[in-house]
Amino acid sequence: MAQSRNFRALAIGGAALLCPVVMPSPALAQAQATVESRQKVDQLAADLAAELARLCPVAKPDDQAAFDACRRALFNDPQVKRALPPYLLWGRQRDPNARIKDTTLTRFAPDVWTGLYLPLFMFNGKYTVEFVDRERLYLVRLEAAFRNRLQPGEFPYPFWHDTEKWTFYENANSLLLWVEPAGARIRVAQYTPNGANAPLFKPDPATTPAFDGKWMWTDANGKLQPQVTLFDGLFSDDNPYKPKVDEAYKKLALKMREGECDTCHVPDNPHPMKRLVLLQTPAHAAGEIKRVLKAIREGKMPLDEFGVEKGLNENLKKALLENGAAFDSLVDAAKGWESTHKQ
Repeated sequence: MAQSRNFRALAIGGAALLCPVVMPSPALAQAQATVESRQKVDQLAADLAAELARLCPVAKPDDQAAFDACRRALFNDPQVKRALPPYLLWGRQRDPNARIKDTTLTRFAPDVWTGLYLPLFMFNGKYTVEFVDRERLYLVRLEAAFRNRLQPGEFPYPFWHDTEKWTFYENANSLLLWVEPAGARIRVAQYTPNGANAPLFKPDPATTPAFDGKWMWTDANGKLQPQVTLFDGLFSDDNPYKPKVDEAYKKLALKMREGECDTCHVPDNPHPMKRLVLLQTPAHAAGEIKRVLKAIREGKMPLDEFGVEKGLNENLKKALLENGAAFDSLVDAAKGWESTHKQ
């Protein structure tokens, strides 16, 4: 293999000598980078598989205590969260041969995915790694199972509004992590029932409530649901900002409804967007509020039926910015309080 030579001066006994320094060719450097990236991804996969099996081991799909422990652990500062980009794309893998760019996925902030979605899965620590040339990404496959028998309020929204989506969740046997070679960061995560491994336990379909079109609802005890989206179990009960966050979201939600945000940013994706952003609950909105405020300031929301910005009247725009900023500030304060009051 061809190599180029440069020279550097070395001082030996007061005399300067010119010594050849072997420089790898571009092809060799690329090969070394590939080896190095594979080593990094292999290590990341091993660490994440072990961490998830430890924090979220396989249990009965209705085990509330196991779910709560997994969720609390993943909300703090696990390695999996540190391996995420500022925003992660998430969704089901219908067709293993489909390109990611052609797949409908939802965008989540790390806190939202690790606090609401990832804990719904259980892991046994087994995994595989491969490089998928068409994506130029590594694919880490984690053997997994879904907690399909939790109470409805433990899911971030009624997954059963879409029969296919619920079936994919309920029968999922693998969690897929698409990892970029440079930096070993997770770019995309997917769930699928089509993994090569056998199910971790025999699927037992759950009976779900009828979907009435409401993404949030009040239960028989008068409690707003889904409770997980109100930061229950994540923010401490004595966190002084927790009730304020929920109250601020209610004010913001009223203004977002006036601005027709609920016609686009909801789970059934009524204007089939390839990259969906959800705003229908406090937790979902908290993950996107800074981006929402930026879009409103720049006049990029809302969109009409043709996907063109149609603008907001000044009074509504002002109200959205004020209520959004208040909500954003309280979310940050609640998170700050948690970080300084950890046991």
